[in-house]
Amino acid sequence: MEELLYKKQSAYERAPETTEAAFRYAGKYMEFLDRAKTEREAVAEAIRLAEANGFRAWKLGEPVKAGDKLYLNNRGRSLYLLRIGSEDPACGVRIVAAHIDSPRIDLKQQPLYESDGMAFFKTHYYGGLRKYQWTALPLALHGVIVRADGSAVNVCIGEKEDEPVFYINDLLPHLAAAQSKEPLGTAIKGEGLNILCGALPQSGEEENAVKKNVLRLLNEKYGITEPDFVSAELSLVPASKARDIGFDRALIGAYGHDDRVCAYPALTAILESRDTIHTQMCVLADKEEIGSIGVSGMQSAVFTDILTEVAESLGANPRVVRGASKCLSADVTAAFDPNFAEVYEKRNSAILGCGVAMSKYTGSRGKSGTSDASAEFVGEIRRLFDKAGIVWQTAELGKVDEGGGGTVAMFIANRNIDTLDVGVPVISMHAPCEVVAKVDVYSAYLAFSAFLN
Repeated sequence: MEELLYKKQSAYERAPETTEAAFRYAGKYMEFLDRAKTEREAVAEAIRLAEANGFRAWKLGEPVKAGDKLYLNNRGRSLYLLRIGSEDPACGVRIVAAHIDSPRIDLKQQPLYESDGMAFFKTHYYGGLRKYQWTALPLALHGVIVRADGSAVNVCIGEKEDEPVFYINDLLPHLAAAQSKEPLGTAIKGEGLNILCGALPQSGEEENAVKKNVLRLLNEKYGITEPDFVSAELSLVPASKARDIGFDRALIGAYGHDDRVCAYPALTAILESRDTIHTQMCVLADKEEIGSIGVSGMQSAVFTDILTEVAESLGANPRVVRGASKCLSADVTAAFDPNFAEVYEKRNSAILGCGVAMSKYTGSRGKSGTSDASAEFVGEIRRLFDKAGIVWQTAELGKVDEGGGGTVAMFIANRNIDTLDVGVPVISMHAPCEVVAKVDVYSAYLAFSAFLN
């Protein structure tokens, strides 16, 4: 009777022969994470890897043909990779879509000020982060500044051992009696996430001497003045590198697993795809953490435009192509955490080490914000994974009434494309350091490869 039951098994039990390969793959993923802490850096690194694998830049309006390996760089913030297959385009496109943005702290447009002998940056946090986790933490400054003459300069300070880092002050426990009584969500205010960035006054200056010294240093290094902050994208992220966790090194602790832990397997799956008849697409989108909006988010018309251009270039009806296409929404899910078991429904939660997680629906409470994949499409992907020997499991974010979260799935499904969420389970999601299992990362890569081919 045991064969009638559903039972989650770890990848170490079901596919022990893959453990060594999983650990090797995880090492490459960790290198990617360290190079790609922002969406712009992720796009640049993905392009570097794509070009090394024979992909070339492509723009809307340019014809495509079978055998082409192409990428479209959308303003340096999102990326679309295509392999044009030989089959009838009316058979649709196989799509794996992930996002490359992560919760972080952004600088405001007029950020720099001085107070009581210290210089600070004013900030505006991005995405669903827990503010208290970002205080008293070494931070690195990443981004781009567009100067008054239109030229741009990239900024990255705090990642090298000999570089300074930045810091958000926290209140000492000796004076925190009142603060300690506040809820976690309000104990640290958004306007209190000010970045300590200087304390040395400019010689000969009486007013704002520390601020002026910071501006002098920035001008010497980057050729910028204070008004240039208006046309800048500057973010603070943890200065730490991806590290193995545990005596056995089975886990990875790093910033940005959500969702680069799915973006990297999706990217490598299409880059390493064998020649196939299917047309394949990998989407690395921006803005998922704030609703997939804007010109670089999944709701942008560029996604539909690309599919339309490919279809028309190959002599097919775009609406027919979209209707026949299939997509895996490659996004993370919450792994069951025994330290906070009360918010999970264990039977339907993902378990670290049990493979890539399949989520029929995401959303919040009453399935708000989900595409809820059809039973037929879930069955199709289930059969595909089983045939390919993929270690997979089912997943749901948590107890129904506790909250929830969304992915890019519903925005792709809205285009009349069958879509299912498949991704890597994560501990401490949205924290400055998140945790995943190496075997789950590798299972995701194998799953996306099987789907594309």
